[in-house]
Amino acid sequence: MIQATPLIYIVDDDKSVRKSLKRLMKSAGLRAKTLASAEDFLNSGYQDDPGCLILDVRMPGLNGLDLQKQLTAAGSKLPIIFITAHEDERVFNAAMEVGAVAFLQKPFDDQTLLSAIHIAFEQLKKNLPGVNQ
Repeated sequence: MIQATPLIYIVDDDKSVRKSLKRLMKSAGLRAKTLASAEDFLNSGYQDDPGCLILDVRMPGLNGLDLQKQLTAAGSKLPIIFITAHEDERVFNAAMEVGAVAFLQKPFDDQTLLSAIHIAFEQLKKNLPGVNQ
């Protein structure tokens, strides 16, 4: 079996957030791909690589919760870490109810995000044997 190293998809409409998170992933020795919208993510061929999704809640077009629902309905096992600048208990509850790994309020600590990614990778390893960390 081919051993795959997970790819972290960073989906946020804010270019500076995408850039800083990609830099953080690189400094932690992780692979990352940035996308500006949920639609870009859906068109990215994400099924081809195991990984996790760092997903902004509020974006133009398809928002983060809608993307999560769409992925869940399609049977995706991709772990999701939500990030948001807007505190909303209803959105938090909805995201966690559908299986989000974490829900982080911007600005968040780098280590908090890296810990959430570690949890997502552990979840991924359970769902997809042969995935390296």
